[in-house]
Amino acid sequence: MRHRPRSLCKILPIGQPLRPPPATVNTLSLAFGEAWAMIARADPKLLEIVALSLRVSLSAVVVATLLALPFGAALAVARFRGRDALVVVLNALLGLPAVVVGLAVYLLLSRAGPLGALGILFTPAAMVIAQAVLIFPLIAALARQSVADAWREYAEQLHSLGAGPLASAFALLHDLRFSLVTIVLAAFGRAIAEVGAVMIVGGNIDGFTRVMTTAIALETSKGDLPLALGLGLVLLAIVLALNVGAHLMKERAQRHHG
Repeated sequence: MRHRPRSLCKILPIGQPLRPPPATVNTLSLAFGEAWAMIARADPKLLEIVALSLRVSLSAVVVATLLALPFGAALAVARFRGRDALVVVLNALLGLPAVVVGLAVYLLLSRAGPLGALGILFTPAAMVIAQAVLIFPLIAALARQSVADAWREYAEQLHSLGAGPLASAFALLHDLRFSLVTIVLAAFGRAIAEVGAVMIVGGNIDGFTRVMTTAIALETSKGDLPLALGLGLVLLAIVLALNVGAHLMKERAQRHHG
């Protein structure tokens, strides 16, 4: 009768916790320490990646906001044939996968695509376009809902003042400005934390199109944990600051509306 090797028959005593090997613990501790050191000394490579991430995402938010807020407000106020179907499509686009957006923008900007003559594929401009397309439905859908709620309350008053649909939409946008800032902050949080679309259209080129999320994915695969952790800590700090800002703006909006 054959016997199994003893090494396969060893069983941990009941209640004994499973612990990572000491080498793994030391490696993680050193990586975290080096990550904090990189942030404290303002490592040039880390700052370059963070600066590009902020520049791309802020640009995308500005572009998407300028287009999405009027679109959402007009959709809330105007009445036309096919409006309900358009609202359904807009809400459905809230779940649009980032990689699908990246693929669509890639096809548009590739040499064989309709916008290939622009020659901006694998540049920060392409990343701005991809992020703007991704967050446009988010801003437009949430703005439409906010303006629609206000429209039900102020429609008669605005009609009595002789305001048309366009004037009413912009008046409600101004009145809801504090609430809309919260929506824009949420959109910025999604944009800066996105990885799939910018990886496809930007190419993750070192020193040119490498942003925080793509750098974290690459450096982790390479085993460069300090840089990946440093960027991750900065990204978490930005997201936390955005949530705090959104909370403060929400409280201010509630005080403003009584």
